[in-house]
Amino acid sequence: MKRALVSGASGFVGAHLVKRLKKDGWWVRAVSRHKPPFAASPADEYLLLDLREAGHCRKALSLPSGNFDEVYQLSADMGGVGFITAAPYEVMRNNALININMIQAALDAGTKKYFFSSSACVYPDMKPGAKPMTEEEALPAHPDNEYGWEKLYAERLLAIAAAKYGLDARVARFQTTYGPEGTWQGGREKAPAAICRKTAMAPDGGEVEVWGDGSAVRSYLYIDDLIEAMRRLMDSNIKEPVNIGSDEYVSVKQLTEMAIAISGKRLKIKYVPGPVGVLSRNFSNARIYSTGWKPKVPLKEGLTRTYTWIAKQAQAGQPVSLPNG
Repeated sequence: MKRALVSGASGFVGAHLVKRLKKDGWWVRAVSRHKPPFAASPADEYLLLDLREAGHCRKALSLPSGNFDEVYQLSADMGGVGFITAAPYEVMRNNALININMIQAALDAGTKKYFFSSSACVYPDMKPGAKPMTEEEALPAHPDNEYGWEKLYAERLLAIAAAKYGLDARVARFQTTYGPEGTWQGGREKAPAAICRKTAMAPDGGEVEVWGDGSAVRSYLYIDDLIEAMRRLMDSNIKEPVNIGSDEYVSVKQLTEMAIAISGKRLKIKYVPGPVGVLSRNFSNARIYSTGWKPKVPLKEGLTRTYTWIAKQAQAGQPVSLPNG
């Protein structure tokens, strides 16, 4: 039986990845600072560790015999634009510590195959309709936030480790991912979850508050599609960073209108001051498409599933969910 380590297993992507690996017949060790917020993890082992600590990383990678066949480093101090702009020092420091320690622990343990979850935040601001950026065009660098700067640093450190020590590394730059069982309140939620929550909790005839003027353009990827892309990338021979996202772009205004239509309520959009992030993102997904992968879940379908799940959580009076990772 193949063995995998998933760090950041209480986070949105990590929790879904553990389920997928178990479904595929893997033995899985899950690692996080927190217990899963929504459902018990199916992992064979679940260790509560703080990967900012080098000793905790060594423990995460340690097995009684042999090595993990695959290591997925998803642990990160992260959230939506409101969080990463409010705590830039903490975000950059915590994530740098996690990645430095995890890469070193992986080398010390003799890890062969290592997956790193990077982000579309490595790219600069763009204008709507601009030519899609390839992975190479992240350099020369000018990320919009410190989360993106740290991701670029970690990518570089991993590339050096791969070149010098033979670590078989994969780097995926995620676009915003959404779906059920993701953080939906508490300040770390991404735009689709925040808008679904506001829409679900608004009274019929009320308002949904949106930061900025709604013109920012984004692409959103459904969680099941992301997990499939990650598995395709790990099975490929692609050594360079890979964009993973959808070619379906919408403005925040359009996203909000879609959520309102799904709710069936009569709601108005109220634009309020708040952090917006970049004006637009537009990336080439040709590299991940070369594996035969393409997203299967259209935004309207995925947002309907997400809205339905979040509405149920809100109605049940669920507590604020735990941070990712």
